Amino acid sequence: MKITRILLILVLVLGIFSLSLAQEEKRIATIMQLKGNVEVMTPKEARKPAQVGMVLRQADVIHTKAKSWALLKLDGVVETATVMVKENSQLMLAELTADKIKGSQKTLLDLALGEILIKAKKLHSEETSFEVKTPTSIVAVRGTTFSVTVEAKE
Repeated sequence: MKITRILLILVLVLGIFSLSLAQEEKRIATIMQLKGNVEVMTPKEARKPAQVGMVLRQADVIHTKAKSWALLKLDGVVETATVMVKENSQLMLAELTADKIKGSQKTLLDLALGEILIKAKKLHSEETSFEVKTPTSIVAVRGTTFSVTVEAKE
C-alpha cells in the first residue's frame, strides 16, 4: 500500500513536470524573400548561404551584406510579424517561444548592426511580448510597423 502511494505520487509529479515542459515550445522564422548576399549562422554550423524557404530557429543569426536584404516571417501560435533585414545588418533570433496552453508567445530579436523594418501583428495576450534588443536599448511593442537602426562605432 505504501509503495503504491509513493509510485502514484511519483507518477503525478513526473506528469506535472512533463506538462510544464510541453507548454513552452520553440517557434520558427522562415525566409520569404531575399536579394543579394545573405548568410545564416546557426549554433551548430558555420556560415552558409541563405535560401528562400529556409527555416530559422532560436539563436540563429542572419547577416546581410551590401546591396542585400532578407524578408522573414515569424510564426508561432499565429503569424507574429514580418521582418525586413536590410543591407549590412546582423540579426539574431534570440528568443522565439510559444506557450500553446496560455496562447502566449515571446519574441526577442537582437540587432547587433544595421537596420530592420518590422510589421508586428497586434498581440492578443497580456503575457505575449515582442522585443528588439540593440547594444544600447530594448524596445517593446504591442503591434505596429517600426524600424530599428544600429550604426557601427567609428
